[in-house]
Amino acid sequence: MSSDTTLAKAPAAPDDPPVHADELPIVPQRRLGQWTAAAAVLVLLGLAVTSVLRNRAFQWGVVADYFTTDSVLRGLWLTLWLTVVVMVLGFALGTLLAAARLSANPVLRAVSWGYVWLFRSIPILVQLLLWFNIGALYPHLFGVRTVDLFTPIAVAIIGLTLHEAAYAAEVVRGGILSVDPGQIEAAQALGLSRWRRWWRIVLPQAMRAIVPPAGNMLIGTLKGTSIVSVIAVQDLLFSVQLVYHRTYQVIPLLMVATVWYTVVTSVLSVGQYYVEKRYARGTGAAR
Repeated sequence: MSSDTTLAKAPAAPDDPPVHADELPIVPQRRLGQWTAAAAVLVLLGLAVTSVLRNRAFQWGVVADYFTTDSVLRGLWLTLWLTVVVMVLGFALGTLLAAARLSANPVLRAVSWGYVWLFRSIPILVQLLLWFNIGALYPHLFGVRTVDLFTPIAVAIIGLTLHEAAYAAEVVRGGILSVDPGQIEAAQALGLSRWRRWWRIVLPQAMRAIVPPAGNMLIGTLKGTSIVSVIAVQDLLFSVQLVYHRTYQVIPLLMVATVWYTVVTSVLSVGQYYVEKRYARGTGAAR
């Protein structure tokens, strides 16, 4: 026998049984940065809230005393009324402008485009002041003194409505253009009338694109009505201004207006959410 010996190989260990994926332990990913950022934000938020609540300069007792006074509630009511009127008239005019912009008539398209361009170019404050002083250009209209026709309330409605219509026209036009042209062609193939095509096919689908910016415009209009205080319309802001001009309690009265605007816009935001959810039924956004 040779001196070189051959070592026998040890038998291989049997393979381990396969492990299924659902048996593997799940180790959550460490998110140290996110937790650190969240903690820092909460600390800063707590400091800010504490500072506001404990700062005696806010005079929260005065805020509570004036929050539901008759003058403030009358100003709030005028603000809400003005918002509704401007939104209804603005979207009515904006819808006509959008239809003109989408028409085949080049004159209507040019006039609609020019209107939107003009009223989006001029700041709303400048527009209100121009309408408020329109009597300097036209002392009489229809045989009546212009200053008697253009009262502060009328100026506020006219100025805000014309300004709102320019933006509403683009919102409505964008919503209509978002509808697939194949939907309209299919409705035509079914023999639906022009009115039924718009009412049953185009409008429900366009509303999905119209409602979100329209809701934002509603909230923006509510806050934007505060600008009418410069022409002595007694809205919410002007009402609290009248009080603090008499009492010199500027900060607490401004906080009264701030809290009311916050409450109303929060309610409108909740309503906007449910309206969007209704028009988004059957889409991925609804789910």
